[in-house]
Amino acid sequence: MADSAQPRLAAQPGGTGRSTVLTSYDPRTGEAVGSYAVMHSGELTRAVRAARAAEKWWAELGFSTRKRWLLDWKRDIVRRSGELIDIVSAETGKPEADAAIEVMLAVENLDWAARNANRALGRRRLGSTWLSRNQLASVGYLPLGVVGVLGPWNNPVFTPMGSIAYAMAAGNAVVFKPHELTTGVGVWLADSWAGLAPNQPVLQAVTGDTATGAALCRAKVDKIAYAGSEAGAREVIALCAQTMTPVVVERGGKGCLVVHVDAKLDDAAAAAVFGAMANSGQNATGIHRAYVAESVYDRFLKLVVDQTRKLRPGADRKASYGPMTMESQIDLVRRQVRDAVASGGRTVVGGLDSIREPYIAPIVLAEVPEASIAVTGEGIGPVLIVNKVASMDDAAERINAVGSDVAVSVFTRDVHDIEAFAEQLRVGVVTINSATAHAGIPALPFGGVGEYGHGHSHGDQGLREFSRTLAIARKRYRAPVSLSTFDRHPRHLRLARTIFQVRHGRRA
Repeated sequence: MADSAQPRLAAQPGGTGRSTVLTSYDPRTGEAVGSYAVMHSGELTRAVRAARAAEKWWAELGFSTRKRWLLDWKRDIVRRSGELIDIVSAETGKPEADAAIEVMLAVENLDWAARNANRALGRRRLGSTWLSRNQLASVGYLPLGVVGVLGPWNNPVFTPMGSIAYAMAAGNAVVFKPHELTTGVGVWLADSWAGLAPNQPVLQAVTGDTATGAALCRAKVDKIAYAGSEAGAREVIALCAQTMTPVVVERGGKGCLVVHVDAKLDDAAAAAVFGAMANSGQNATGIHRAYVAESVYDRFLKLVVDQTRKLRPGADRKASYGPMTMESQIDLVRRQVRDAVASGGRTVVGGLDSIREPYIAPIVLAEVPEASIAVTGEGIGPVLIVNKVASMDDAAERINAVGSDVAVSVFTRDVHDIEAFAEQLRVGVVTINSATAHAGIPALPFGGVGEYGHGHSHGDQGLREFSRTLAIARKRYRAPVSLSTFDRHPRHLRLARTIFQVRHGRRA
């Protein structure tokens, strides 16, 4: 699929004409991290068949027993988290601290999903009307069956766990295809589950290239969860359409930050810099652009410049962030910075000379025209665009015009009227006086609008994303006024019409 990363892969040819071995490398050193089999369609079919058998066992356990299994799995991950952190760091180049934070956030989601599935999905009674008060109505949520998860490379534990944990808590089996660059992470997660339930492959990892991911899309699973690039999202949707497989999509990109005239500028600048530069600017929850009120623009920009100049990428423990994980993204950053300057923007920190592969030093651009691909393109890399706006309405118009933001962070002291501003924005998440911290709230649903994404992860909505609704109505007693029969008495209809007029014909 379109998220291919072939420059970072070494493969050995097989008789089928496709590669048979996938080798991933540490982007900091170029050293091999691990080698994995490239699975073909036959192996995918067997994995899905095994998942369907395991799902029957898993679904029949019920919420309370699944909760115990998932919490046992959580504890095993925590006890061995050092191993997982090392793999994340090696395959992505992230500093150990960033990898540790990612693992902790993923575990929090696993814990929340396990503990809240029964409340969110368990059968509950519903109200009825006077016409149907003899009926007992209820709704519950049942597993879909087998869910395929296609993971990204930038946050290879946290992002897919937003689908894996919630799908498993809802009673589904999961077939997880990690990204080629971070295959070891997916294998480790599946192996950790297998250590608890070796004969019940409720979670499996299938390894391989983009063709393996395409085969999973065609494998007639019950849902596909994808996180990655816009081009990859379109391809996944097209592939799944062939088998009418529903898709939940989290498209790559970042959000933006709005700075009102009364904002605490120190806090806003710190949030903008961290959101733009953390994980080498490769976080989907990060900051791509800052829209700043004219009256505070110069002061805010100076604070951003001062803080940004303290940062340094590298492989050592003192480095602020690591390398670009995917080589092709470096060229994307180069094209966007070049276009920003050619369009009339200016560089205030760094520039094209900041790009020293595989690292990119911090880049801050100012007054970049909204038509530049630096603004309209997929936000990636340690790049922050700072543009001034005339008003909050101006900021909202610019944000909606781009239409690809994951989340918007608003910094203001006037928090009472901010919800009205938030409702103007076509985004799924709005945060107030913080930027990326919302990723640490498992109960908060995370979803896109328009082309950004389909469906949700996290929260009750994330659990229901991997469930099917079953509504049940049960007759409890004979209705005193029965209209659902050809033998209804004429006075029943007259009585019903009278009650209807009284209930609905008068002004409340």
